[in-house]
Amino acid sequence: MTEIHADGLSGRVYSSNRPAASTLEPVYVLVHGIGVSHRYFSRLHHLLAKTATVHSLDLPGFGGTPTPGRQLSIEDYGEFIRLALLQLGITSCVLVGHSMGAQFVVEAAHKSPHLVDQLVLMGPVTDVRRRNLLRQGWDLTLDSLLTETPKTNWLVVSDYVRCGPRWYFTELPVMLRYPIEDRLAMLGTPVLVLRGAQDLVASHTWCKQLAGLAPAGRLVEIPGCGHVVHYKAPDQVARALARFAASRQRTGS
Repeated sequence: MTEIHADGLSGRVYSSNRPAASTLEPVYVLVHGIGVSHRYFSRLHHLLAKTATVHSLDLPGFGGTPTPGRQLSIEDYGEFIRLALLQLGITSCVLVGHSMGAQFVVEAAHKSPHLVDQLVLMGPVTDVRRRNLLRQGWDLTLDSLLTETPKTNWLVVSDYVRCGPRWYFTELPVMLRYPIEDRLAMLGTPVLVLRGAQDLVASHTWCKQLAGLAPAGRLVEIPGCGHVVHYKAPDQVARALARFAASRQRTGS
């Protein structure tokens, strides 16, 4: 574990470093969503680390890191990720964000396009047709009850407790007002949108829309999974990410 300090903010990174077999071997950076931490990436991190270098972040205010003294914008988090990449010595990566983390990585890609080769948005929020607190809360509740396993729910809820309601509800309005669809359309980075086929938070229609807006965008859906697709089906998600990363080698881009 490495502490990351930047612009008066503190976070952490958990890394699995391995000697690269070639300069084309991917480096994955995994970025969590609101309220949670690197812990729900553990299964995916372990699988990806068999063939690549992997870094899982805990962003400021989450995962037991110090709570910032002010509300942070998506741009603030994007800048923190940029500085974290530089501190880690990363010169190119596949940047992966889940849920609100998809917003964070889109903004990070705007701030550091030279460091981000490819972008993965898993269960991206917030659907423009459901961009209000009551609808998001209802969708998340239904997803937890109907599609997630008890172990997944325990992991997420225990991280919510660590985050605390004050910081969660401080950042929730930031999530709801971020226009990810507009920011995504302005990027030049290849994008994979990935969702669980039963995800009640990030719908098929919404994810298809985002994939259509993104340059070289593509959509992958994992059957039998809800919003936290990477914890329930890490093997399938890892394969999808590896295929996406390999596509850069085939195109030479």
